[in-house]
Amino acid sequence: MQQLDWIILIGTLLFIVSYGAYKTRGSKNVDDYIKGGSEAKWWTIGLSVMATQASAITFLSTPGQAFHSGMGFVQFYFGLPIAMVVICLVFIPIYHRLKVYTAYEYLETRFDLKTRSLAAILFLIQRGLAAGITIFAPAIILSAVLGWDLITLNIIIGVLVIIYTVSGGTKAVSVTQKQQMAVIFGGMFVAFYLIVSYLPEDISFVEALKIAGASGKMDILDFSFNFENRYTVWSGIIGGSFLALSYFGTDQSQVQRYLSGKSVKEMQLGLVFNGLLKVPMQFFILLVGVMVFVFYQFNASPLNFNPAANNAVKSSVYADEYKKLEDKQLEIEKQKYIASLKYGNELMNAELIENIQQINSLDLENRAEAKELIKKADASVETNDKDYVFIHFILHNLPRGLIGLLLAVILSAAMSSTASELNALASTTAIDLYKRNVTSEKTDDHYVKVSKWFTLIWGLIAISVACVANLFDNLIQLVNIIGSIFYGNVLGIFLLAFFIKYVKSNAVFTAAIITQIIVIIGWWYDWMPYLWLNLFGCALVMSIAILIQTLTTKKEII
Repeated sequence: MQQLDWIILIGTLLFIVSYGAYKTRGSKNVDDYIKGGSEAKWWTIGLSVMATQASAITFLSTPGQAFHSGMGFVQFYFGLPIAMVVICLVFIPIYHRLKVYTAYEYLETRFDLKTRSLAAILFLIQRGLAAGITIFAPAIILSAVLGWDLITLNIIIGVLVIIYTVSGGTKAVSVTQKQQMAVIFGGMFVAFYLIVSYLPEDISFVEALKIAGASGKMDILDFSFNFENRYTVWSGIIGGSFLALSYFGTDQSQVQRYLSGKSVKEMQLGLVFNGLLKVPMQFFILLVGVMVFVFYQFNASPLNFNPAANNAVKSSVYADEYKKLEDKQLEIEKQKYIASLKYGNELMNAELIENIQQINSLDLENRAEAKELIKKADASVETNDKDYVFIHFILHNLPRGLIGLLLAVILSAAMSSTASELNALASTTAIDLYKRNVTSEKTDDHYVKVSKWFTLIWGLIAISVACVANLFDNLIQLVNIIGSIFYGNVLGIFLLAFFIKYVKSNAVFTAAIITQIIVIIGWWYDWMPYLWLNLFGCALVMSIAILIQTLTTKKEII
């Protein structure tokens, strides 16, 4: 990295932190600190909701997902617009009417304190883990690529977020997220433009799409009913709808974003805005990854995109074997270049498509052999390099200044998502557990101070989780898997509260505990693709609660 990159990176991050702290200094009461004074307009809500979900993982991991597996991951988001409509019509009016600070307050009104506390605790567990991962994700990748110390990076990202989140609460999060989304969108569009401009002169964007299609990267829709396929239209619409309903409707990190709205209309418009923009945004980010794939059809790429993996094997007794694989990779890349150039400049040709697919198969086989050698050299090094693809492209191909901007995009996304999570974790701990279970009535000033202390504590916990975390198959999948383990159960509790008045608190509480145990067992033994856990958990808790209530009622009658 050059001096200009450092100036842009540090300047962008310091501006966001200082601006957020300055604009929201001196929150006077709980309403100001937790709900931002209920002043947010719909566009602020929409961008804040989007920024909360769009963590650094989105901008590091999603292009890598598309690079390896193509555009099919976009199906994951197909249920989101459906969920937005349901939340606007059902959840928001109820939350607004009851004037709640957290989603879980409503559960005490409908059931009792123990059900409210259980739902809050389930949220704190899954979101506390996720907050650590949103710090860890960019830190481990930047550490591997730039040679920075991992623990130091975790602490830097965490401390920057803690500063303005503790200072200004919800309003600080919302205010800074507008700037962060501007940096993020600007950086991604610049990256996309440059990738396309770096392709050979006679390969246009349309021809690049054709090359990607020949390699199977543009297979967007899968209508199969194969339960083993992780991403299909049906898993996206059904499983994705339940995941989005629970995430946006019951997860305090999202609920808190739209509870800050001036009115029901502003809240609803903010979520509709998010619903309309989210799928195209994810499609675009995946498309960036596909264009990176096309770029590497014409340019040399490392045998493994994780620098630590390459360094480990090259300094081992397997260095000579690895060198042979690298030489073989050079030959494969020459073949890729010739085949892609021919296909890009000619009409659809079945023979050329078959040739490209054969070359891609050779490429995958060679990379798989390389991973085996890396494992032999050092079993502790991560061989799965999906999450390193985009950052490798940024650092090795973008001009000075733009590298700093794209790194600012990644760190801004990490900060925006983590800030929302810490804000929500602190609010839930202060309102649902501390205020309701621990203390007698205190002043507003006391609860503001307590919320700030809980923000600091959760920030330190998130940093600690980040420091002990391990890289997963794909980081964006890891976050969604953690959510899917808990979200279905919590959503089922809320749907019982909204629609099935027959079911009482004891039945729901017992059913929720049984369901959570079963879902964890189901995930551990891989009963189904993780997206379906949302539907499974939701249906299970509702069924068990209804059954327990029915048996209890019959017993009382007898």
